[in-house]
Amino acid sequence: MSMNAHNPVPAPSSAGHPTLSIVIPAHDEAEQLPATLAHLFTALRTAAIQAEIIVVDDASTDTTAAMATAAGAQVVSVDARHIAAARNAGAAVARAPRLCFIDADTHVDAAVLQAALRALEAGASGGGARVRLQRPVAWHARLGEAFFGALLRLGRIAPGCFLFCSRHAFDATGGFDLRFYAGEDVAMSRALARQGRFVLLRAPVWTSARKLHSFSAWEHLKLFAALARHGRSLLHSRERLAFWYGPRRPPRPPTRR
Repeated sequence: MSMNAHNPVPAPSSAGHPTLSIVIPAHDEAEQLPATLAHLFTALRTAAIQAEIIVVDDASTDTTAAMATAAGAQVVSVDARHIAAARNAGAAVARAPRLCFIDADTHVDAAVLQAALRALEAGASGGGARVRLQRPVAWHARLGEAFFGALLRLGRIAPGCFLFCSRHAFDATGGFDLRFYAGEDVAMSRALARQGRFVLLRAPVWTSARKLHSFSAWEHLKLFAALARHGRSLLHSRERLAFWYGPRRPPRPPTRR
């Protein structure tokens, strides 16, 4: 894995030593990343948070790195095609005592960032947030959103699109488990819970529904069946996880809402 900086431009809120490092792993995210960064910079200014934003460009073939730099984020390049490795690469250069991992298609506001910092200041080892799909989405997607959200809260698991922790707790876990090409967020949630109190905020973040628009219901069912059959071993193989590592698909025609 190689790593280098692309002339990082400090974010407006990163003067001095940051209190929060935000890591965004990205592979070919030129379409989604600008809006994500725009929401993030607005949230940081509104909350008056001293932060640095680190975009980890993982083997992109588009203008992801250039867009991140132009927006004012620091860019770190890796050639891993591995979400856990990309997250760890961002954490390796982060300077703040608190870390937050956000997906490149996830929008956050000031309220959720403030809630995360309050939880960490109160002694939590880490946590996550409620996840909402960016609208518009079909009614059955909203049902799935509620169902899987309830399962995650019951299991005390933070979805990878928004996961935060203290630097101390992150280091104590050894970072994201490199055996996983997916599900690394589940493993990290459990590892952080062993380090202390793990919280799930009521404040939501808004993530893209692009997988619902790019993969059919049948393909989703096949993935769940494969996970049920093979368990965690399925998550150890990039080649068997085209859902995350296959070629980026255009959205399918929208269904009635």
